[in-house]
Amino acid sequence: MSVILRAERADDIPAIEQVTREAFLDAAHSSHTEQYIVNALRSAGALTLSLVAEDEGQVVGHAAISPVTLSSGEPGWYGLAPVSVTPARQGQGIGAQLVRQLLAQLQALGAAGCVVLGDPGYYSRFGFQAGQGPLLPGVPPEYFQALAFHGPYPTGEVSFHPGFDAQG
Repeated sequence: MSVILRAERADDIPAIEQVTREAFLDAAHSSHTEQYIVNALRSAGALTLSLVAEDEGQVVGHAAISPVTLSSGEPGWYGLAPVSVTPARQGQGIGAQLVRQLLAQLQALGAAGCVVLGDPGYYSRFGFQAGQGPLLPGVPPEYFQALAFHGPYPTGEVSFHPGFDAQG
């Protein structure tokens, strides 16, 4: 099995919805709206990067990057979310491949940095650090992490795109 990472195409949208829905189906921390968030970001033109992992012509993973706003006004920051891998393929490194590729592409675009809300044990291996820089109101600081590509970590609060409020 050879997984290929590539930019999403229009004909991938139904598969991305399915993979995302399945990936978060049993996740206790999930609002179970992640597939709607991806669609809302796409519709708003706010998917800066959107990659799929494909194996033998089938989408088995997806991850997205979208811009975030910092209350300090610092430009060039983005959010990584969601990262989805179909349950049958979780634990095989597909999510990690997607994250690494997205971060490399984001850095190549000249971004200042990226934030993520998630398991610090998982995301720290990509360089994300909890307690550095911006905060996400209402979230324990150990779960909100940042990765600066250049320059200092900004201060202030992060706001995600309104697409993150999508419910269906």
